[in-house]
Amino acid sequence: MHKNFKGIEKTVYGRGSFNQLGEILAPKRVENEQYFVFIVDQYFKGKDLEVRVPAEGKDLVYFIDVDVHEPTTEQIDTLRDEILAKQGLPSGVVGIGGGSVMDIAKALSLMLTNEGSSTLYQGLNLVKVPGVYHVGVPTISGTGAEVSMTAVLTGPVKKLGLKCEWTVFNQVVLDPELIASVPTDWWFYTGMDTYIHCVESENGRFNNAYSHAFAEQAMKLCRDIYLGENAGQNAENDDKLMVASLMGGLSLTYSEVGVCHALSYGLSKILGTRHCYANCLIMNHLEDYYPEGVAEFKEMVKRFNVTLPQGLAKDWDDETITKMAHVSYNLPHMWLHAIGENWQETITIDLLKDLFRRL
Repeated sequence: MHKNFKGIEKTVYGRGSFNQLGEILAPKRVENEQYFVFIVDQYFKGKDLEVRVPAEGKDLVYFIDVDVHEPTTEQIDTLRDEILAKQGLPSGVVGIGGGSVMDIAKALSLMLTNEGSSTLYQGLNLVKVPGVYHVGVPTISGTGAEVSMTAVLTGPVKKLGLKCEWTVFNQVVLDPELIASVPTDWWFYTGMDTYIHCVESENGRFNNAYSHAFAEQAMKLCRDIYLGENAGQNAENDDKLMVASLMGGLSLTYSEVGVCHALSYGLSKILGTRHCYANCLIMNHLEDYYPEGVAEFKEMVKRFNVTLPQGLAKDWDDETITKMAHVSYNLPHMWLHAIGENWQETITIDLLKDLFRRL
C-alpha cells in the first residue's frame, strides 16, 4: 500500500510574511465561536514578536514554556478542557514557536473536537474527527514539525504522535526573519535534526525517488549552511534552513526515520532530553549504521566547536537503560525501515541497551 498523505493546504514564504498572518486568519474568524487561540513560545514574552501577534477581541493567547518539558498528553488535555470551558470551540489554533509549539498546536486542534484523553489517539489514524483550522508559524527551523502529519506527545505509557492527515497544518507561515534570534547551540541542534531526518530517510527500505528528491536538496542546503564557504548563522543561511527543514520533513513523510530517532524517543521519554539535542547525542555514536552520515555530522560538529558530552551512560543504572531500550524497541515502523522485515532478529533489548551505553 502506497502512502497517500495530505500536504499543507497553503504556504506563504518570505521575509516579513509574518505580517500577513492577521489577513490570513480574517476569513476564518466567522467560524465556531469566532475567536482564535494563539500558542506562543514563552521565549517571546516581552519581546517585539509579542506585540505583533494579531490577537483580537476574544482571542486567547497562551505563552508556553517548552524548556520545562516536551509536549505531554496531560498538557494537551488540560489546555483543551480549559479553552472549551472558557469560550467554547474556537475558529482555529495558531502555533508560533519551535517544534514543541508546533506539536502542541496540532494536537490541540485535534483534541478540541475529539472526546477523551489524547492518550487514546497516540498512534496512526486513531483520530475520529477532523480538528479545527490550525496554522503553524515556526520560529526555529529543523524539526520539520511545520510540515509533518505527526504531533508528538509524551504520555504516561509511551512517547508517540497523534498521526493522521488531519494533523497537518492548514496553513504555514515561513518567515526567515523569525529564526534570526535562535541561540547558536539550538540553531545547530535543530538544523542537525533536519540533516538526520534526511540521512535516515535515505538509508532504509522505504526510500524512493519521491523522498530522495526532497532529502537530496535538503542535505545540499545543510551542507551549504554548516560546511560551505559562508557557513554560519546569517540571513542567507536562515532562508536556506527554513526551506531545508520543510523539505526534510517532506522526505521523512514519504519515507521514515530510523535508528537515531528510535533511540532518541527512548532518551526523551525516560530522561526528558530535548528531541533535537538527543538526536545529536545519539548520532555521534552510530557509525556502524550510518557511516557516511555520521562522518559528515562530525565534520559539522567540529566546524562549529560544538561539544557533545561523553560518558553520560556511566550515571544511568541498568533499570533506566532497560526502560529506554523498551521505549525504543516499541517503534516497529522505524526499525522496519532501518533494518528490514526481519528486524527483530537483529534488534534486541540487549542490543539497544548496548547502544545506549555508548553514550
